[in-house]
Amino acid sequence: MQDQAAQRFVERIGPLEPDSAPLYLQLKRLIQDAISTNLLRAGEALPPERDLADTLAISRVTVRKAFEGLVDAGLLVRRQGAGTFVAERVEKNFAAISSFSEDMLARGRTPRSVWISRTEGQVTPEEALALGLSPGSAVFRFTRIRYADDISMALEYSTIPAWALDSAEAVAESLYDALGDRRPARVLQRLRAVLFREDQAQLLGIEAGSAGLEIERRGFARDGRTVEFTRSWYRGDSYDFVAELVAPDGQ
Repeated sequence: MQDQAAQRFVERIGPLEPDSAPLYLQLKRLIQDAISTNLLRAGEALPPERDLADTLAISRVTVRKAFEGLVDAGLLVRRQGAGTFVAERVEKNFAAISSFSEDMLARGRTPRSVWISRTEGQVTPEEALALGLSPGSAVFRFTRIRYADDISMALEYSTIPAWALDSAEAVAESLYDALGDRRPARVLQRLRAVLFREDQAQLLGIEAGSAGLEIERRGFARDGRTVEFTRSWYRGDSYDFVAELVAPDGQ
């Protein structure tokens, strides 16, 4: 039964070419293409390594190496005692005001951050323009890698005016929790497609030149003051942004 499942899997993703690229890279590319075209769907189980190796007439080490590359890329996940599965993409409502932590928790995933820096300093000209601050104003800066279930998801660079927080250390996992009543009540977001630079890719553990989404976000507190200026680089293979649009009345 398992061999039949592996055979059906191979029929879906396509054959290997023995005289072409290294076999593990071919297998990795075939599975990656099948995921990107929805031939393999989020949450779907892959055949056991041994069965797939037997069906393809390759070594189990070759299959494991292909799987590990896709796990590192966030396209596959391993579940202890259950096997290997296609990772579920995160769907973010672009029209909703919510933090990364809130988005992950709402989807049953565990958010985590690896801090690169938490500092205090004087506002730069760009930050002053974005935040509506006078030259010399104090700000807090936060740089971190955001994870969901131990899979890297995004790089995040945030600048917050000093009046909105007691200290840089006040931010633990969620910036919006730390802001409390001062968290944004209105936001302006800009999205554009990018390719990850080598330094960014190394932080996320992905290949340089991978597709990504850059989000520039300005958040406004209830009193109208700008409370957040954040730039985030999201992995294009893990995130989908959606927005609900409503036609004006009478149309």
